[in-house]
Amino acid sequence: MTDSKNLNLDELDEKQPMPEVPSPISVDSAPSEKLQSVTELEAVYDIPVQVSAVLGKTRMPVNQLLKLGRGAIVELDRKVGEAIDIYVNDRLVARGEVVIVDDKLGITMTEIIKSDKG
Repeated sequence: MTDSKNLNLDELDEKQPMPEVPSPISVDSAPSEKLQSVTELEAVYDIPVQVSAVLGKTRMPVNQLLKLGRGAIVELDRKVGEAIDIYVNDRLVARGEVVIVDDKLGITMTEIIKSDKG
């Protein structure tokens, strides 16, 4: 064979067996473990949670807030196209984008935020 950087396909021996690729998961234990975890979670499926999508934030004194009227524009700390924060029960869990679904606003999650708490 030639140098590994310049491997010529004509030089490959077609009779060499392909190496076995190990399976990333154990087929025997995975389905039962997954079923068990789903069963354990069924107890919390009906618990209501509050989901909030924050487009941005700003600070202003009360006197400026009282001067706001219809059509007033409040500048937020986010730029157009920047990800929005998604909170569940006042805890940041994800970032996402605003989408339109059947003439309503919705959100799509683009990043899940992992918690430091264990």
